[in-house]
Amino acid sequence: MIYDAIILGAGGAGLLAAATAGQAGARILVLDHADEPGKKILISGGGRCNFTNLGIEPRCFLSENPHFVKSALKRYTQWDFLALVEAYGIAWHEKTLGQLFCDGSARQIVDMLLEECRRGGVEIRLSTPIGEIGHVGGRFTVGRDSAPNLVVATGGPSIPKMGATGRAYAIAEQFGLAVVPPRPALVPLTLGGEERLFKEISGVACPVVARTRDIAFEEAALFTHKGLSGPAILQISSYWSPGETIALSVLDDAASHLRAAKRTMPRAHLKAALAEHLPNRLAEALAARIGLTAELGNLPDAVLDEAAETLTRLTFRPTGTEGYAKAEVTAGGIDTAELSSKTMEARKLPGLYAIGEAVDVTGWLGGYNFQWAWSSGVAAGRAIAAQSR
Repeated sequence: MIYDAIILGAGGAGLLAAATAGQAGARILVLDHADEPGKKILISGGGRCNFTNLGIEPRCFLSENPHFVKSALKRYTQWDFLALVEAYGIAWHEKTLGQLFCDGSARQIVDMLLEECRRGGVEIRLSTPIGEIGHVGGRFTVGRDSAPNLVVATGGPSIPKMGATGRAYAIAEQFGLAVVPPRPALVPLTLGGEERLFKEISGVACPVVARTRDIAFEEAALFTHKGLSGPAILQISSYWSPGETIALSVLDDAASHLRAAKRTMPRAHLKAALAEHLPNRLAEALAARIGLTAELGNLPDAVLDEAAETLTRLTFRPTGTEGYAKAEVTAGGIDTAELSSKTMEARKLPGLYAIGEAVDVTGWLGGYNFQWAWSSGVAAGRAIAAQSR
C-alpha cells in the first residue's frame, strides 16, 4: 500500500504525529509490534498518566544540544495539549510541582489519541513486527508498504517488559545518523556493601535535597534494599555519571536543630534529637553512622556542627543504576545534530523523521517527557502534512 508517511511506533509521539498529519489530509500508516497502543501511557502516573507539566521550560530537558527543544516546545505547548484534553472532557488535577494527571484513568489519554487518529483517517496496525526497511527512489519501504516519509517513534529500551527495544538506533545506523550513547534515566541508584547500613532501612522515605555536581533537586528520597529511589533520586540519576558521588541533605538547618536539642533535651542522645525531625529508622541509621555516643548536653557545639554537616551533605557513591528494567526513560538517542529542530526531519535524508524518546532529549520527572512526545510529534506531523498537500 502507498501512504504519505509510515510511522513506526504507536506510543504517544507516534499517535499524535499521525493524528496531526492525518487530520491535515495526509494518508498515514502506524505500525507497532505491540498488541495495544500507548502501553507506556497506560502505566504512567500510577495508571492516571502525568500527561504534562505546567512548568515546561527548555532547561528541564537534557540533550547534547540544550537549545534543540526550544522550537518544538514553543510551537506546541503544554497549554495546547491541555486544551486537547479539556476538549475531550477529560477531568484532570494538578499535583506538586505543576504535574497534571487524569482524575480517572490513563486510558482516557490513549482513547483520545486514538479518536484523533480516527478523525484523521489514520490506519493503525498492531502486533505487526517491523521487518526490513528500505529506501529506494525517494521512498521508504516497510514490508509491502511504502511512503516518501518515515517517522521513527519507537522510543528507547527503557521498560523492556513493555516491549521497548533499541530499534530506533539500528534504523539511525542504517541511514547514517549518529546516536548519542543511550543510558537509563529517571532510574533508581544502587549502593555497594559499604552502605549496607542504609539498605537495612528499606522502605523509609523522607524529603531531601539531592545533589550531584552543580545540579540539585528538592523532593522525596526512598531507601531501598538495593540503594536509593524516590523522585529526588530519579531526577538526579539523569545527571549522575558512574564514579561520581551524590549528596543528600536530609535535615535543613541541622546545626540549629541540634543546638536547640542540646538545650531542651540535654540528657538525650543524637538518635532522639534526629527522631524529632526524621523517621525513627532513618534517625537510628544516621546516629549510628555519625557515631556520637555521649548525651547531647555533654557534646561541644563544634561536635554537633560536624554532625550537622553530615546531615546536610550525606554522601554516597552509587555502584550503578537498576538499569533499563526500572528506568522510566532513556537518555541519549538519535543525535539532535542530525535533525531539524523545527520539523524533526533528518538533515542528511529528507523524509526521515525521529521523535519522542528515540531522540537525544530527556525531560525531568513529572510530565516533561510526555510533553516532549507531544511537541516533537506535532512538529513532525505538521511537516509531513505540509509536504503532502
